[in-house]
Amino acid sequence: MRSCAKFSAAAVAAALALTTLTACGGDSSASGGENGNVKIMVGGLDKVIYMPAMLTQRLGYFKAEGLKVQLLTEPAGVQATTSLVAGDVQGVVGFYDHTLDLQVKGKQVESVVQLAQAPGEVEVVSNKAAGEMASPKDFKGKKLGVTGLGSSTDFLTKYLAVDSGVKTSEFTPVAVGAGQTFISALKQGSIQGGMTTDPTVAQIVDQKIGKVLIDMRTPEGSKQALGGLYPSSSLYMNTDWVNGHKDTVQKLANAFVKTLKWMSAHSAEDIAAKMPGDYAQGGAKLYAEAIKSTLPMFTKDGVMPAAGPATVERVLKAFNPNLKNATVDLKKTYTTEFAKKAG
Repeated sequence: MRSCAKFSAAAVAAALALTTLTACGGDSSASGGENGNVKIMVGGLDKVIYMPAMLTQRLGYFKAEGLKVQLLTEPAGVQATTSLVAGDVQGVVGFYDHTLDLQVKGKQVESVVQLAQAPGEVEVVSNKAAGEMASPKDFKGKKLGVTGLGSSTDFLTKYLAVDSGVKTSEFTPVAVGAGQTFISALKQGSIQGGMTTDPTVAQIVDQKIGKVLIDMRTPEGSKQALGGLYPSSSLYMNTDWVNGHKDTVQKLANAFVKTLKWMSAHSAEDIAAKMPGDYAQGGAKLYAEAIKSTLPMFTKDGVMPAAGPATVERVLKAFNPNLKNATVDLKKTYTTEFAKKAG
């Protein structure tokens, strides 16, 4: 089944996604699940960090499970989360850290398939600003790009700053999205650096307009920057919906885990060949290189890494006033029930 939300450029994709949500009327019940119909919002379908969503559809694994999955897209994970809370969709492929943020706000959401064990994010710096920004200690006074305010890129940027002794009030996060909007902001100098993912990173380096400052695309990079594995990309859903639709959730888990296993057994070139052609805006070779750089972040079984949630909690509490003094029940932010059965 074709995604209704991604046909060509990211701007068109976002517009189509918004149109679809308007058409569905923002049904707060988020019933879904009947006859295998499920809507999943992705925090950027063309981002390599969320690649398993579209890849699962392209491999036919949703259909094989008897599911009719509609993939929608938003430019940032925080906007995808808003769609879930509003009841417009039944699931989100986005960063796990939102489940903690939502819990302290009274919303019970859980990761049901953990797609990644590292952020897959990269802090880049423009060539013009490279001489004055050699580490997060130099964030002070800078304008730094993030996909959206309140997004996981915003979270991680703030953590890197605070961990290096820079207050969140001493730099300016700028919501510039990803892809061409991020690249344009870097070229124009409206940001000196920022956090983004592949394939945007690959295009920035290829076009020689910036360089990598901090690389969190691998488990090793995550441990170095954040002090441990940082579970990121996941399929998360409202806990009440999960408990009421366990058969459907299990089928979703089956499909995603099949994809993760397929990814672990195939080359970046094989994976790139399965994805929509317009995702490779920098060319097929560059897109395959972007996938290769990011592949280490993904899990092979969809199961939450044991120490991961504690790392996420520590990172968020370092800068987030909503979480700093709050008690978070980490066991309620994820489940391994479905992924382990799928495995």
